[in-house]
Amino acid sequence: MLDYSLVDDIILRALKEDMPMGDITTESTVPEDETSSARLIAKEDMVVAGLEVFCRVFILLDQNIYIERYVNDGDKVKTGTVILKISGNSRAILKAERTALNLLQRMSGIATATRKFVDILEGTKAKIVDTRKTAPGLRYLDKMAVRMGGGANHRFSLSDGVLIKDNHIKASGGITAAVKRARERVPHTVKIEVETETMEQVKEALAAGADIIMLDNMKPEDMKEAVAYINGRALTEASGNITADNLAIVAKTGVDLISSGSLTHSVKAADISLKFE
Repeated sequence: MLDYSLVDDIILRALKEDMPMGDITTESTVPEDETSSARLIAKEDMVVAGLEVFCRVFILLDQNIYIERYVNDGDKVKTGTVILKISGNSRAILKAERTALNLLQRMSGIATATRKFVDILEGTKAKIVDTRKTAPGLRYLDKMAVRMGGGANHRFSLSDGVLIKDNHIKASGGITAAVKRARERVPHTVKIEVETETMEQVKEALAAGADIIMLDNMKPEDMKEAVAYINGRALTEASGNITADNLAIVAKTGVDLISSGSLTHSVKAADISLKFE
């Protein structure tokens, strides 16, 4: 279910950025009462994500805009597929076009990248999850796109769970001390995850009572050893430079989760265009 308060805030800020004092090109060339129709076309094979967000941009500028969708979020489409048709006031369509496309193209790029990872992991126990390496201000949409691509979300924010990373470990005096302090301060409903880089740290994190143990930038053989040692006593998460090329190898170590910042921090926007008829 779309959180319209969050989405509308993102869209309105984007529209203000794009036309702080109006669209002087459209307003000086297109009659105020002119109407048009346009088709949204996929220019490459992709997973579509963000259609409701795309449509919302137009609706916020003109509630009388009419949109006919031909595919749904999460659908795989081929090059040349007509995704939807939009009709209404020409000025409104032109003013909304770039903002709507920017959001849709980014979300579809994330969903497409995520689906590639999901397909590689098919048949394994591992689940692909995102990270907090999202575009500032767009995290809600970035993480929504990951789900539309078939992936799952890690923490949404620093308020969602305890993740004790290398700098926390150093600042708090070690893994055991960090976990102990966290247990004393957070509710029993909050899980505690610890980032580890060596077997020594894995053993300490497990002994300290970590619920999730992140195996960060470990070699596959070391991950496999760590998973065997943990033996289901905590969830295991592989992280660090995860790519489509090494994903299958990491999954074979037996980890429960694989997190990848590449899904959102360096995604290639999908190629989509809006063409007036």
